[in-house]
Amino acid sequence: MRELEKLEGQKKSGAVFTFGKSKFAEDVPSKFWFKNDKPVLISCGDEHTAIVTGNGKLYMFGSNNWGQLGLGSKNTVSKPTCVKALKPEKTKLAVCGRNHTLVYTEKGNVYAAGGNSEGQLGLGDTEERTTFHLIRFFTNQHKIKQLAAGSYTSAAVTEDGQLFVWGDNSEGQIGLADETYVSVPCEVDVGKPVSSVSCGYYHSALITGDGELYTFGEPENGKLGLLPEQLKNNRVPQPVLGIMEKVNKVACGGEHTVVLTETDVYTFGLGQYGQLGHGTFIFETSVPKSVKHLRRHKICNITCGENHTAVIADELSSQTTLPENNGLMFTFGDGRHGKLGLGEENFTNQFDPTLYLFLVPPKGSEQVVLEDLYESRLTATFSKMSGDSLLANTLQLTSARMRRREREKSPEQFIRMARTLPPLGESFLKSSLPVTSNTSQLYFSTSLPKAEPMKDRDHKKGEVSTHLATVF
Repeated sequence: MRELEKLEGQKKSGAVFTFGKSKFAEDVPSKFWFKNDKPVLISCGDEHTAIVTGNGKLYMFGSNNWGQLGLGSKNTVSKPTCVKALKPEKTKLAVCGRNHTLVYTEKGNVYAAGGNSEGQLGLGDTEERTTFHLIRFFTNQHKIKQLAAGSYTSAAVTEDGQLFVWGDNSEGQIGLADETYVSVPCEVDVGKPVSSVSCGYYHSALITGDGELYTFGEPENGKLGLLPEQLKNNRVPQPVLGIMEKVNKVACGGEHTVVLTETDVYTFGLGQYGQLGHGTFIFETSVPKSVKHLRRHKICNITCGENHTAVIADELSSQTTLPENNGLMFTFGDGRHGKLGLGEENFTNQFDPTLYLFLVPPKGSEQVVLEDLYESRLTATFSKMSGDSLLANTLQLTSARMRRREREKSPEQFIRMARTLPPLGESFLKSSLPVTSNTSQLYFSTSLPKAEPMKDRDHKKGEVSTHLATVF
């Protein structure tokens, strides 16, 4: 009974799960949570992650070659570290791009840090920043509803439906027609209010207030879902006519797009790894196509990496006999590095949505307590267990790194141990138990490819999505 109470307490606290290629946990499935606080938002970039808690704190960790962690240096940070400079303002939103990070605070300020080669920080120049700098364009009259970041692009949607974009526009991915790039926010007007936006690698999508979907950017492989006659205007937002239902959410990957409507999930674009979820016979489609294996589930959230997709089901149909009827995750696509969360030795591609259930570790798991020196005290507890996987954001490797891994004789081995980091707080937690499968999902997201110079940015050469993260 006491163990059940501990489990229930952890479920309520909100655990952050990670899996796939990661320096954070030495490439093994892992999870952690905060003491006296709850994570409410998570975002992953190339090789860095941002977490916003209910108390308005921003935690960053991961690679930091461009200063994208905003901590004042370029040192890699392997454990969640609070950005002290933003604590007085309380963070509401944070998103990670390929090598930059955007933040919105309760005071109505928008900040940016990291790489800036294409003006993606919105600061009027192309100089990188290692600390968060205020984007002066946004004032209190611009109340931000959503932030989005792509490879070298940024976007913001205001509460009154305005869409502002900045950064790289080499493929028309920020919808500014003839501009090559812009280093300050510019408005994109589609004639009606915008409710949300998603930035992929070199294409983007937006949803209007009335549920209409628009796409723009690089047109290859059908990832825009547009008719042939629309593609000549791909550098400005064009309506996707193949979806007749109201669109609730959209997620842009490397060469594919995922759309959630009131009743269905649609995918289109390139699907050679199975990221479209249409089985082994459909590797590409330029027409939005319903994912039939998800029709009997009530999908509430979607996200995608370069070549893989993840969705959350709010509940299952009455025909399903699984023990838990909510908070279930389906993944499909490129399975390298275990980023689909389907087992320690399952790195194969999945062409149909595959269900994963979190497992409870065996009793008597060994625990080791560690102390973090970054912010207050971080307590880490490692539990030996098998099959504890996670969902969220995906990171990418350069094609050179991918080719190096392909030359290896055998795939990387995952240690048969999932790690549990207990509360990040003012005092140590002496014991911990993992969160079980019936936790409810709060937020999850996918990440972007390995950052590289613009002249070498050919993502078609095989960059690899490497990790995920989610909040339960």
